[in-house]
Parts: sequence; structure tokens; C-alpha cells
Amino acid sequence: MKEYWKQWIKAAGIRALRTCCQTAAATIGVAAVMGEVDWAAVASAAALAGILSILTSLGSLPEVDGKGE
Repeated sequence: MKEYWKQWIKAAGIRALRTCCQTAAATIGVAAVMGEVDWAAVASAAALAGILSILTSLGSLPEVDGKGE
């Protein structure tokens, strides 16, 4: 695997993980205010956010420059 793709996978994975955690924290906060946390909804929202982050990274990933190709 080329070095560029290794860097891309690492950067996209870190970005997706951060996005999942941020979404989970926000969803838990909103649900707590409403009275009860629906953990399935939290997991679902976080997973969807992670998938969307990976798809966004397919368009561009500024952490990885194109010099590795």
C-alpha cells in the first residue's frame, strides 16, 4: 500500500472517530435534558456521523498532501 493511502486511512479514521465522539456527546446531552437517554439512538447517530465523515474525506482530506503518490 502506498504511503499516501496509509496516511489517508489514518487521518480519515481519526477524523471519523472524533466526529463519532462529538456526535455521541451532543446526543447524550440533548437526550439527558429531555429526560432519558436512548442509547440505541445515540449509537445510531454516532455511527451515521462517522460514515458521513468518511464519505466527506473521500472528497478531500487536508491532513494528507498529494506528494506521497
